Amino acid sequence: MFDEIKPHLIELRKRLAISIGSLIVMFFVMFYFHEPILAWIVAPLNSALLEVGKVSIHAADGMVTTNQVGGAFFVALKVSFFAAIIGALPIILAQIWAFIAPALYANEKKMVLPFILGGTTMFAVGVLFAYYIVTPFGFDFLISFGSFKFTPLINIEDYVGFFTKIMFGFGIAFELPVFTYFLALLGMINDRQMIEFFRYAIILIFIVAALLTPPDILTQLLMALPLIFLYGVSILIVRAVNPAPVEEEEDEEDDESDNETKKLQN
Repeated sequence: MFDEIKPHLIELRKRLAISIGSLIVMFFVMFYFHEPILAWIVAPLNSALLEVGKVSIHAADGMVTTNQVGGAFFVALKVSFFAAIIGALPIILAQIWAFIAPALYANEKKMVLPFILGGTTMFAVGVLFAYYIVTPFGFDFLISFGSFKFTPLINIEDYVGFFTKIMFGFGIAFELPVFTYFLALLGMINDRQMIEFFRYAIILIFIVAALLTPPDILTQLLMALPLIFLYGVSILIVRAVNPAPVEEEEDEEDDESDNETKKLQN
């Protein structure tokens, strides 16, 4: 048995090595530019502090702080790693595709470019949506709450971890149409299965939104609603790629009509 899976393990090790190597290289590149990246990350927080300071005397002196000796250095590392993952994402997706490609047909292997471009684009859309739509509302609410009693002193280490969690959460969530497209392409799902799973998907979406966003209902809705929309888009994509067989639909319609007939007879 080990001899059968050994080639796959060797291939997996190769793809992981390339992915990790690209991530390391990108990390050093991003570390060189960590200051402008950090400024971009902190910008929503600074805007929220300024807005709160306009209406609250206690928040007028709100600031971003660090309580560690090497806080600035560790923040630079976190920021560089966050940016490196985004920068290396096309290479990582290419390695994922290269690992599963041997199991695909020739026509399916040609979808490598759409997979890489689509996956990277949707991840970037998710990050930008979180940055420009979600964080302004979320940070304004969270910082302004109680600002008339307390002065907001935001720990930069906590903030960067909090920020990256939100960005990655939205980036991964926005990959839903891409992954459903390729699952449909492989024949693993069809539109009827997705429609039947919709009621459960809504519950899962709200659970994921609660785990990946700040503990306020507004930010959770700002994640859940786009995900529900993307799920609907995914159903249309799957229907175009791998629609449910007509026979299944006819059988279900016949079963429903038979059940109605029996009810009328009773």
